[in-house]
Amino acid sequence: MPTVLITGTSSGFGLATTVEVAKRGWDVFATMRNLDKRGELDRAVEAAGVGARVRISQLDVTNPQSIDNAVALLDLANRPLDAVVHNAGVAVGGAFEDLTDAQVRHVMDVNYFGVLALTRKLLPSFRARRRGRIVIISSESAFAGQPANSPYCASKWAVEGWAESVAYEFEPFGIEIALVEPGAYRTSIWDSSPRVLPETSAYRPLLRHLEVAVDTYVEKTARDPVEVAKAVAKVLDAPHPRFRTAVGPTAKFEHFARGKLPSTLMRKIFSRFFQLNKVRW
Repeated sequence: MPTVLITGTSSGFGLATTVEVAKRGWDVFATMRNLDKRGELDRAVEAAGVGARVRISQLDVTNPQSIDNAVALLDLANRPLDAVVHNAGVAVGGAFEDLTDAQVRHVMDVNYFGVLALTRKLLPSFRARRRGRIVIISSESAFAGQPANSPYCASKWAVEGWAESVAYEFEPFGIEIALVEPGAYRTSIWDSSPRVLPETSAYRPLLRHLEVAVDTYVEKTARDPVEVAKAVAKVLDAPHPRFRTAVGPTAKFEHFARGKLPSTLMRKIFSRFFQLNKVRW
């Protein structure tokens, strides 16, 4: 049985991916920062009848000791890991000027530096076997900037630039790296992400408008995260996966538009779609 470690499995993409790949015969090392939130995953695994293939463990990708503890539990010497799925992610909504350094750094720590730290710990095992697959859950936010979402966009742009670069380094060792880039899906990140909207903010009219517009958009169009889980499973099972896999109609459009449409035109499209011309400053 192939074995995969997945981060951020308490809900959303991580939970759905855990169940999907376990159903396809993978042994899953499912990790999450807070084990008190494992209940939803436990129920989903039991309902799918894949409990024997899923081990749940604590892992905070921003904590070096937590990473060391999780990797030690893998017992790589006796049961080599075949793949890792970097799914843990956070966001914070707000105008850049209103955000603190700590809020911005936390997004980067989880979405970018956490990916690097865990990958670094797994690389020796992958190199020794001359095989391994690194899958990163990125986002359509890596294709174009978004107002009031600059830390998240920056973290996804950063991790994609890193992935493109290390692909050269990993290839001689048989290590493959792939990006899965979803659009809007029904996950907890929409509710769990802080929204910074100070009463005194100079950007308050824009932020208030976006809060309503984005919530309405998500409510009407957000899709089932199982679609993303199946895309990840396909990447894991493929003999040689594509480097980028956009999932969902908006992500596929932005994937197509990247590098083809000027940034100024993309901003105009976004502004018109979310009716930013109605903001009254």
